Amino acid sequence: MENLTVKPKSVTRRGFLKMIGGVGLTGIAVTISGCSQEPAGGKGWLPQQYQVASSWPVQVKGRIPIDPYNPSIVRDDKKCILCGQCIEVCERIQTVYGYYDLPIKDDITCVNCGQCTLWCPTAAITERDEIDKVLAAIENKELHVVVQTAPATRVALGEEFGMAPGSIVEGKQVAALKKLGFDAVFDTNFTADLTIMEEGTELVRRVTGDLPAPLPQFTSCSPGWVKFCEYFYPDLLEHMSSCKSPQQMLGALIKTYYAKEKGINPEQIFSVSIMPCTAKKYECNRPEMNDAGHHDGKPEMRDVDVVLTTRELARMIKRKGIDLTALADAKYDPLMGEGTGAAVIFGATGGVMEAAVRSAYFLITSQNPPEALFNLTPVRGLQGVKEASLEVPGVGQVNVAVSHGLSNARVILDQLREDKRQGLPPRYHFIEFMSCPGGCISGGGQPRTSLPPSDDIRKARLASTYQIDAQIYKKRLSHENAEVALIYEKFLGKPNSHLAHELLHTEYEDRSKHLTPKKKV
Repeated sequence: MENLTVKPKSVTRRGFLKMIGGVGLTGIAVTISGCSQEPAGGKGWLPQQYQVASSWPVQVKGRIPIDPYNPSIVRDDKKCILCGQCIEVCERIQTVYGYYDLPIKDDITCVNCGQCTLWCPTAAITERDEIDKVLAAIENKELHVVVQTAPATRVALGEEFGMAPGSIVEGKQVAALKKLGFDAVFDTNFTADLTIMEEGTELVRRVTGDLPAPLPQFTSCSPGWVKFCEYFYPDLLEHMSSCKSPQQMLGALIKTYYAKEKGINPEQIFSVSIMPCTAKKYECNRPEMNDAGHHDGKPEMRDVDVVLTTRELARMIKRKGIDLTALADAKYDPLMGEGTGAAVIFGATGGVMEAAVRSAYFLITSQNPPEALFNLTPVRGLQGVKEASLEVPGVGQVNVAVSHGLSNARVILDQLREDKRQGLPPRYHFIEFMSCPGGCISGGGQPRTSLPPSDDIRKARLASTYQIDAQIYKKRLSHENAEVALIYEKFLGKPNSHLAHELLHTEYEDRSKHLTPKKKV
């Protein structure tokens, strides 16, 4: 009789865990390679929000749904072990998954924040990689390729090259981008300062009654937060500042102001941004983010063409064989390269509000703020919801609040809804919302230094951000930015002008029709 050899069927890691979960075995210690040497459920592998050791049963926990056309994140099914960590962060920290009824309607609900990429132990979920698009643009001699870098990237990029968490690599990052072949390197801090001028002016107009829009005013620079509000709290969108994010403001100005000053055809400009955020990939593709193309009757074009995360930039630098740590510091290019301390703290939770208050004080009183507003400690740190009050001459007491992580946003938003229902006056004048815990310094595109992300890493990045503000940058007020003053003088006119609104402001969409929201108990 002929011998038959039967090869055992290969079992994937995901299939193995599914098998374990299915038979209900107990007492099995599972370790996750590359993340921790501790058994699952032991120290070193803790759900972030609990901060205590807990049982981690060996079972299949599932995963969040991801649209295959999601512009921000993708999943490699071969790497997914169904550990449920993406559900953990999406449901518990961001309060998106599980906050809508099934079946889904016409889109897969996602705010594109990318926190799941930071929690995924096997890197099954990552940002959508667009490095090749950027390299192809740089190699295309027909294109003028420019790049901008967000405040939070300069205190995190070094971690991808073995440097200590929070290492400040601003100059080295600029040098690396120039070695990669970008034609101009701009600082998103420039338009962070510009955002403060626009947003601060809008706040003053709301407070004084000059603008028929309600208080409190919400910040609008975090695209994950904006989309969250559009999905779950569309009735409160009238509180959202109309300002675009600094990324989108700079994108619009690169293809208008910069193109005009340099005599470059805007259709030949390819605009890239380096961001700590996966939601920025989604933001640059929003249909309304093409105002540079509408200006002066030019053909339609995106304000920003491609967004790369901090992690993508690190891979790009390594692919080209550049040693970041050995580079001499370089400076941003002029015209849109100046930033202040107020701009750099945009990357920290509470930073946008603190920067806005500094300049709003000036816009109201025509005097620089008192020393206390340069270190507004009540809104600093990692407490989920923070509050502060300050006296402004001519206005009286101004109340502000800050939240980071979308579960904390719900606390404030639900209270605001209830106050409005009861006809109560607003508790705050101004509220900063950040999608990600800790703000942009812990955005979904930042280095995966620890899994899940730890407060120790966040604190190191925060400390460096405030160090840049207080000790490294000479100017700490957005209205002192000379290049911002110049762009108003030569191009925009004044804050909230008609042209400023055309290029730097936007509108929002009620997305509640795409889901049936439910309140978790």
